[in-house]
Amino acid sequence: MEIRQLEYFLAVAEEGGFTRGARRLRVAQSAVSATVQKLERELGMPLFSRNGQSISLTEAGEALLPEARGLLTAARRARDTVDQVRGGMRGTVRIGTLASIGMRPAADGLLVVDLPAVLGRFHVTHPLVTFRLNVAPRGSADHFQALADDRLDLAMVAVTDQTPAARVRPLGSVRWSLICPARHRLAGATSVTLDDLADEKFVDFPHGWGSRTVIDRAFAGAGIAREVLFEAADQASALGLVRNGLGVTFLPRAGSEGEGVSVVDVADADLDLRVGLAIAQQREPSAATSALADAIVRAAARTRR
Repeated sequence: MEIRQLEYFLAVAEEGGFTRGARRLRVAQSAVSATVQKLERELGMPLFSRNGQSISLTEAGEALLPEARGLLTAARRARDTVDQVRGGMRGTVRIGTLASIGMRPAADGLLVVDLPAVLGRFHVTHPLVTFRLNVAPRGSADHFQALADDRLDLAMVAVTDQTPAARVRPLGSVRWSLICPARHRLAGATSVTLDDLADEKFVDFPHGWGSRTVIDRAFAGAGIAREVLFEAADQASALGLVRNGLGVTFLPRAGSEGEGVSVVDVADADLDLRVGLAIAQQREPSAATSALADAIVRAAARTRR
């Protein structure tokens, strides 16, 4: 069994298909298929069930998945050790990001940390380190699971609960405000309370996102049941739904102010979302991961000043 075979198997398993796995690896799909088939022959069992264009892991594939991740992590760690001896930091750092936080251009208002700027500076001083960015459909919940499964090295997360599987370094917090259509009855208000919103229809992010957790808890604590009719995948989508009269939502003020919507502060609820940088608890980070984590934390500290 070769490291390359495990890398190809893992790419197909995590991407959910041979075409997407080949694209991630930047090799021909035929090479990925041939390598995985060779691994299956050597193991004497199929690792994937192939049904037309769709695939799924077999029982043997499910059993191999955590072992493959562990072996590839050990291989990366071994390469990192040798690279440090010869004086060069290299490798790939897999980073989970939040759709509404951390990837905002400076012109739209900085939220916690300008991650692209940090990565750009880091690349200048460590040109042999590459990055793989991931935005998860279920937000922070997916990122914590990916850290535990060794699918991510670092993740920007919303901090809402204890997370024993990860170490979280604080980055800052973001205040969520009410966003309503420009012609909404509350558009001109100085501030609103949760009671003012009891009969509203809401646009929000899916369960698992930290902001959804914070807002759901605030309404539950006030004894108010709210109705979420639409779920959005990112800030721009949520703004579009609100702008077109499909409900109200909660978003950071930065990046939300504009034509067709109004931003109003919420007076009687703590809607501050704490944001942190999570690192897997159960394994030692690579040199590149540790250095990048330090750079992100330093940049966030400068933002807070």
